[in-house]
Amino acid sequence: MTQVIVLNGGSSSGKSGIVRCLQAVLPDPWLALGTDVLVEAMPASLRTSDSGIEFAPDGQVVVGPEFRAVEAAWIEGVAAMAHAGARVIVDEVFLGGADSQQRWQKALGGLWVLWVGVRCDGAVAAGREVARGDRVIGMAASQADIVHEGVAYDLEVDTTRTESMECAHIIAARVS
Repeated sequence: MTQVIVLNGGSSSGKSGIVRCLQAVLPDPWLALGTDVLVEAMPASLRTSDSGIEFAPDGQVVVGPEFRAVEAAWIEGVAAMAHAGARVIVDEVFLGGADSQQRWQKALGGLWVLWVGVRCDGAVAAGREVARGDRVIGMAASQADIVHEGVAYDLEVDTTRTESMECAHIIAARVS
């Protein structure tokens, strides 16, 4: 039985919309946790320092050692909730590609995990990014492909022309 769904995709690829739709269509309660929640929970000092996480003017995201330490604790905490019986949907951006996935795989060991790649054409994601108004312009384009490098998925969806609810139904059909 699936205990964790990990959605990985670049900024503005449609992950959060899919998460909300999954929560609506899956029969059991699922917690939605993701990288945005982690960043918002961090003190402002870690969102503006070399040792934390920096959002460069060109959209690049640079993470330092203090961010990595907090992120490691976050991953272990999310995994602990799943090990304790909570069903969790993780909304992630694997900036480190395969290395990022390996950190999650280690923490989620022993759980049934559905790994989902959320793809979106970079130009379409960039348009969504502008419309959102809450992201540094350039993040979507810079992350559209790099987050998938070396990552293994059970399933991939593409939100370029497919609505969030349809993607959620495709994913839900694979949840056992």
